[in-house]
Amino acid sequence: MRALISVYDKTGIVEFAQHLIELDWEIISTGGTYRLLTDSGITVTEVSESTGFPDMLDGRVKTLHPNIHGGILYRRGDEQHEATIEELGIQSIDMIVNSLYPFEETVNKPNMTQAEIIEQIDIGGPAMIRAASKNYQDVIVVIDKNDYADIIESLKNNTMDIEKRRQLAGKAFSLTAYYDAQIAHYFNQTNDIDFPKYFTQAYQFQETLRYGENPHQKAALYRESHPMYVFNQLHGKQISYNNMNDLNACIALVHEFTDPVAVAVKHANPCGVAVGNTIAEAYQKAYECDPESIFGGIIGLNRPVDKDTATKLSEIFLEIVAAPSFDQEALAILTKKKNIRLIEMPNLMEAASPIMMSKETINGVLVQETDQALYDGQPQLMTQRTVTTSEQQDLDFAWKVVKHIASNAMVVAKDGMTYGLGHGEVKRVWALEKALERSEFDLTGAVVASDAFFFKDTIETLAKYGIKAVIQPGGSVKDSEVINEANEKNISVLFTGMRHFKH
Repeated sequence: MRALISVYDKTGIVEFAQHLIELDWEIISTGGTYRLLTDSGITVTEVSESTGFPDMLDGRVKTLHPNIHGGILYRRGDEQHEATIEELGIQSIDMIVNSLYPFEETVNKPNMTQAEIIEQIDIGGPAMIRAASKNYQDVIVVIDKNDYADIIESLKNNTMDIEKRRQLAGKAFSLTAYYDAQIAHYFNQTNDIDFPKYFTQAYQFQETLRYGENPHQKAALYRESHPMYVFNQLHGKQISYNNMNDLNACIALVHEFTDPVAVAVKHANPCGVAVGNTIAEAYQKAYECDPESIFGGIIGLNRPVDKDTATKLSEIFLEIVAAPSFDQEALAILTKKKNIRLIEMPNLMEAASPIMMSKETINGVLVQETDQALYDGQPQLMTQRTVTTSEQQDLDFAWKVVKHIASNAMVVAKDGMTYGLGHGEVKRVWALEKALERSEFDLTGAVVASDAFFFKDTIETLAKYGIKAVIQPGGSVKDSEVINEANEKNISVLFTGMRHFKH
């Protein structure tokens, strides 16, 4: 039996090769792997002896040869295949051990040139892996160093059956698909192609989750090949599916602000958002937005957590607190709570938001640009009443928040905090009524943001509650009726020219 070993990641490969020798396997190898094995005292035949050709073109061509691929791909027991192999003097290769050039790591390094990135596209490795995987009945394919011990044990115990070989082949094809998806993504980005003919995504398994949205649903977390955020869990129990979904919504809204901001999320919707002079003040205001709904929620902060903030956070049960960092005093306070998850995201504010997003649908997947823009130019005042400076600040604040609430969405805000939130209604005025009726604040001087245009009934409702300023996209055939009604009620209406549906 012969094994071809050619690995970029050489962790554990010497020990693995020694075990193969003990089991009477012959080993052929190439390049750095060959030198390492021979230097370690292992008897190895160089691939060039099998091919009759040296490594060439700066190592681009090593194993791309009929003597290699013929030895991998011929069907054992097939008389015609056996005759061809014998006639051409090709020796059998019964195991491929390979790890690929580090394309993913190279792309993620700063200041890499295109030439350097291209050189890390492995050609011979994927070709051998795919060949061995196709012929898994006769060839063992090994692409994961974590499998070395199990494979040696199976060979020793004669338990390397067809099922195990097929599992290794499936794992190998998943690797080559992942690898190629990364390369495709790189070229699509380089060529400025948003919607390629073939849509591929590269994700790597990170962990199994306790369950999905509900206990009867299985779930797992996969890491993207080019993660944008540094993500460290410092404390607490395992992250759940719902936690990650909520955290994603939370961080997207945190990204809208440069001032100290606290965002509280429950069931993927904000339940309290506020800015402050300090992060402790921002959190206190966000808490006051809705002291009941925030219980068991997720908090996102865009400043380091200090002792003062941690003390306030520790007063209620929270699922997650995510922030750029936690000082030692804050950690001492928060880690006393067994179940709270503390997530450190050092580059939370520096990391770029995803450019594209996708969602599964009937017979396929929907892909769109992420909703990153806030305004289409400057908002235009459409009514006679002007807005005050403080109202304009609150309108900007509310407009940032409404962008991240499930449609139909309405936000009531004042003094840099949400006073009322209405989301997920099929009728816009219902969302407004919910936001106003459930608010526990004096609404005098508050403003409203609407994620899409509305009709005259919305102005009538605003007037009942004394709201004097509202911001919305405009664009309805009934805009003139809305503006006339607003002028009669002495309400300022600003048009943004940009809608922010979130479904």
